[in-house]
Amino acid sequence: MSTSFGQALRELRRSQNVTQRDLASQVGVDFSYISKVENGRLPPPSADTVMKICEVLSIPADGLLSMTGKVPTPVRKMLGESSAAQQFMQQAHSLDLTEKEWKELTQNLKRLRS
Repeated sequence: MSTSFGQALRELRRSQNVTQRDLASQVGVDFSYISKVENGRLPPPSADTVMKICEVLSIPADGLLSMTGKVPTPVRKMLGESSAAQQFMQQAHSLDLTEKEWKELTQNLKRLRS
């Protein structure tokens, strides 16, 4: 059985000794919203809210974002404005890359800039 977004969020939050109220306050949402997400009564929040949650908890956003299937606004904007980025993503999609290949591609992109 896989872990839901809400379960993962609860575990991460508790591991950092952060209350629902503290997290909600720092993210800018009502604490009942956090409770409902953690208990599966609401779907995962927007990508931007997930990014804020990860910032508050000082954790990388990749894991939680991948559980939502949502894309942060800056990435969505970049894809909307760049035909080259759209072509790149379409090509990557057609190749049906494995998780390992995606990681290697990311490392190669970083090397390209260094």
